[in-house]
This record gives sequence, C-alpha cells and structure tokens, in this order.
Amino acid sequence: MDGKRYLIVTADDFGIGPATSQGILDLAAQGLLTCTVLIVNSPHAEQAVCAWRQARCPMELGWHPCLTLDEPVLPASRVPSLVGPDGRFWPLAQFLKRVCVGRIDAAEVEAELRAQLERFVALVGHGPGVVNSHQHIQVFQPVGDILLDLLARQQPLPYVRRVREPWRMLWRVPGARFKRAVLSVLGRRDARQQAGQGFPGNDWLAGITDPEWVADPQFLVRWLGRVPGKVVELACHPGHWDDTLIGRDCTAEDGGVQRRVQEYRRLSEVSFRAVCGRAGFVFAAPSEVDRIQRPRIAHAA
Repeated sequence: MDGKRYLIVTADDFGIGPATSQGILDLAAQGLLTCTVLIVNSPHAEQAVCAWRQARCPMELGWHPCLTLDEPVLPASRVPSLVGPDGRFWPLAQFLKRVCVGRIDAAEVEAELRAQLERFVALVGHGPGVVNSHQHIQVFQPVGDILLDLLARQQPLPYVRRVREPWRMLWRVPGARFKRAVLSVLGRRDARQQAGQGFPGNDWLAGITDPEWVADPQFLVRWLGRVPGKVVELACHPGHWDDTLIGRDCTAEDGGVQRRVQEYRRLSEVSFRAVCGRAGFVFAAPSEVDRIQRPRIAHAA
C-alpha cells in the first residue's frame, strides 16, 4: 500500500469577485493550490472562467453550489422559498432558520442546483470533477441528499468534500470550535452517505476557522502538523483585496475581505511547503483520489 499522505488544497469561492479570483490564480501559478471551485451564480463567474482558461494553471476547476449568496440562476419567481423580497438568496443565518422550520422547498432546491450544474457545464464545457458547497450547506438537509442525487448521474463520480474533522482536533487546534463541532456532527452523516454511494472524498478536512486565527503565522503549522489521515483536504479562501465582496459576502467592518488577504499570505509563505513536507504530505488533485483510495477499499474487502 502507498505510504504517502496526500493533501488537496482547495480554494473556495472562485468567481466571487475579480480580485479574489486573480489571487487564486496567482497561487495556482506557484503550484500552491490543487483545485478551486466556481460559484456559477456570481455575476463574475464567466469572467473568472475566462481568466482560468487564459492562465493555463495546473489547477482543477470544480463546482461550488451556492444557495446563500447573490441571485439564483433561475428566476426568483421559480424559487420563492430560497429568496428574500429583493430576489436574492437568503444569507446563511436566515437560510438555516428557514431550513429548521421547514420553509425551504426541496423541489426548489433541486431545480436551482440542477440549473447551477447546467450553467457550470455551459461555462466550463464538462461536468465538475470536484464539488463542495458554499458555506458547507451540503451538510444541511434536504440540500445534501439532493446534491448527491444530482451528482450520482455523472460518470465518473466527482470528488465530493467530506465536511468532518477528528474530534481531538477541536481541542488541539483553536478557532471556530462550535462551528466546527456542528459541521463535524452533521458532516459525518453526509460523509458516510457519500462513501456508501461511491463518491471519492477526503478522510478529514482542515482549515475551518475564524478570521482572527488566519492572521497567526502558526495557523497552518497547527493544522497540518496534527491532522491525521491519508487523504486530507485543506479548505481555504485566499484572494487579493476585493471591494466587490463588500455588501455581498461581507461588510466593511467584519474582516471578511482582509481574511482572504491573510490566507493568501499564509499560503504563499515559504513555510507552507516546509510544513507540508514535515507532515509527510505531497500535493494531490481531486481527480487522483479515486486511484489513491481504491487499493484501500480492495484491501478492506
């Protein structure tokens, strides 16, 4: 059995804004990212895909299903439970409240996610090889089940992020512990379902935290030096300063844009590669995971 450890470095939110997308492409050009995922309902999505093609970066481009930012791909009148009076998706907090009280229509979720998948194919030219959802909404039902049903019709099956981390990591790595605990509880169910349906995916996920911790130079050292597993995904949100995010993804005061700049700095530091090496990681693209995991599955059988 291959004794290597594999690290998938995924930049979320490609296409959310021009400067954010350029920051992701700049890191990819340095060989520091293995994939990114596209928000197809963003007004900047088409521009981002054009930039990705022109850059010719060795970075896989996947899909980032989104139900909590900007406008839907479908007309708002076709997905009324998903949008507010302004015709835009409910922000995450309101979306989750509506999920909890049963005010999100599953048929509308299915229709919108199908439309987003079709837009991804139209923009990129083929189905996504890697998928993870914006703000991890895939761990909330009915979103997760609907998403897997849509993706199960694609061959080969795409790599789907498993939103879970080892419990001991909650104590060993500070930052967003309550959020991480909730996501890990819900994500474990989804991870079992994904594996049962044959979707390739990571053993554990690293990188979820609060903005203040990303500014710490030891942020990646703590995560990558302690996370177990053969296939680990590092979720990150790097980018250059991007004014287009203010009022859409964040406010001018909450540090959302600065966090992306800080994550860009952490990844571009020489110590990032050194930390990966000390932890025994080699970089891997999502498309390689099925090959990596297949011998383990055969051995277990």
